[in-house]
Amino acid sequence: MLTKVDSIKMNPLKTREDMACAIRQICEPLKPYYSNGFSRIQIGSTSAGYSDSISEIEGFSRLLWGLAPFYACGDLNYDIWEMHLQGIKNGTNPKHEEYWGDINHYDQRIVEMASFGLALILIPDKIWDPLNEQEKENLRKWLAQVNEYNAYDCNWLFFAVLVNLGFKNVGLPFDEKKIEENLEKIDEFHLSNGWYSDGKNGHSDYYVPFAIHYYGLIYAKVMEVEDPVRSQKYKEYAEEFAKDFIAWFSSNGSSIPYGRSLTYRFAQSSFWSAAVFAGINPFPLGVMKGIILRNLRWWFQKPIFNDAGILTIGYSYPNLLMAENYNSPGSPYWALKTFLPLALESEHPFWETEEEPLPEIGDKVIQKDPHLIICRNQNSEHVLAFNSGHLSTNEHTHTSAKYEKFVYSTLFGFSVPRAEWGLSQGAFDSMLALSEGDNIYRVKRYCEEFMVKDEYIYSKWKPWNDVEVKTWLIPGTPWHIRIHRIETGRILDTADGGFSLGIENKKMKSEPELETFQNDKESFAKIGWGASGIKSLYGGGNAELVYPNSNTNILHSRTVIPTIKTRVEPGVSWLVSAVFGELSNENNRWNEIPSIHVTNEHVVVQIPNKDEIIIKKNFDK
Repeated sequence: MLTKVDSIKMNPLKTREDMACAIRQICEPLKPYYSNGFSRIQIGSTSAGYSDSISEIEGFSRLLWGLAPFYACGDLNYDIWEMHLQGIKNGTNPKHEEYWGDINHYDQRIVEMASFGLALILIPDKIWDPLNEQEKENLRKWLAQVNEYNAYDCNWLFFAVLVNLGFKNVGLPFDEKKIEENLEKIDEFHLSNGWYSDGKNGHSDYYVPFAIHYYGLIYAKVMEVEDPVRSQKYKEYAEEFAKDFIAWFSSNGSSIPYGRSLTYRFAQSSFWSAAVFAGINPFPLGVMKGIILRNLRWWFQKPIFNDAGILTIGYSYPNLLMAENYNSPGSPYWALKTFLPLALESEHPFWETEEEPLPEIGDKVIQKDPHLIICRNQNSEHVLAFNSGHLSTNEHTHTSAKYEKFVYSTLFGFSVPRAEWGLSQGAFDSMLALSEGDNIYRVKRYCEEFMVKDEYIYSKWKPWNDVEVKTWLIPGTPWHIRIHRIETGRILDTADGGFSLGIENKKMKSEPELETFQNDKESFAKIGWGASGIKSLYGGGNAELVYPNSNTNILHSRTVIPTIKTRVEPGVSWLVSAVFGELSNENNRWNEIPSIHVTNEHVVVQIPNKDEIIIKKNFDK
């Protein structure tokens, strides 16, 4: 007998009915968890930074991201709507015990109101027409609060826009001034090449595709007649962005794990869903269809659902350690945004088009707006994002791990710290960690300056006031080079961590064979699916294999990190490491190591079959 989890793993995700079936498979396990008045979904026992009551509203509302497209064309059937509509009636009724309440400035409920705006746009016959006059007024009044309270100056500004577009669609008064003010602020976040930052001086992460562009493309579709200039601008920005963003996806459907809010999982491909919905064509329809469906298939093969079929908090497995303070048990259902194509009519070419593989992308793509250089192996199964870091930071959970590592990989993922004591608790993969000898390490939290060039990435950062680190990354696969210039007024222990290699293979019944070796200058680990290693090329140091605490890596629950440890004295020290990572089906290129030559003036790097790269020791940005 198939379990709820097994059934979605077996969904081929080829046709419109397959996608509709996936909505049912995801939502059906939630039925027993509706509250008595159906206005909340009560799953899990963990909390977020807002009240558990609001978390339950979040779980309820986020289903609308999938249910609204599902019901939009009217020919797909699912009996959950009667429950959900009753929940909307009760949740917006001030006299009902399950009323969703009056909101405040920067309230989480502002976020959740956006899905109601989408529903009013896509399915007014389901969410608006069945209500009596009092119920309509209750819903209007509850949602209208979004116009009276402040939202954060980031992607949150779009939430009021969607609600007001929903009001407009059902003939209600709407706040044109609010729409205009918020969209003008969002325009200030635009960088170039279709990239935005998530707020002024914010990061350029998945909030660009699965939030800012996603909502902008919905606006462009809904308002293309009444606001043709802005709608066209949003479409053009999205088409520009798509030409960069496609490089984040691998041929097997995975996408680069980078930044915060990764528990939204298959929302990674929702940008392409919005592109199809809005009718833009940065790539052939079959290419975009392939990205969406491969990404969904990749995710549905991961243990992201519990035994009851409920989406968990985590990335490729349940993991509260990497979660944000705003991740409640219902938060992961934001991933349903990827099902927006279900709003397309059944005759739309999207459903008839054959999915196509990724186009030729190239083995190196420079993306200066998000501060990245994207590299990929020959068959695009392994994609890496080499990263400069940022001039500012934020107070979200594990900011350094999510935004400041040297490289992010679809194959190796990245790790977050478990605690503060030592390398095993710190799990410092793809980072340089520094300690004053007390076994408590500091890493880069933000940059003093950075530069993304065609051949390398440069950044300067200061873990202490009297310690300055300049780092040059020379990207590549399977090898990349890190050059560190450390100017310090104190004795420091350094640890340069390579890729985290997952050492559990859950497809095998027996414990897999982990092969390792290490000597003074190099350490290496290999398992059935891949290999990770590091070599010290200059500056001394000793190679080790660090076994981090379990569940620190977002892809692999147990890992090993090849690491170079060095002690540096006060003054200026230069450290150079070569870092290795490859899939098992690639030729073993461990011996194709780049070479370096260090003089009083230069560090010269020679990568096999490529030109020399010269870094001046007196480098001045």
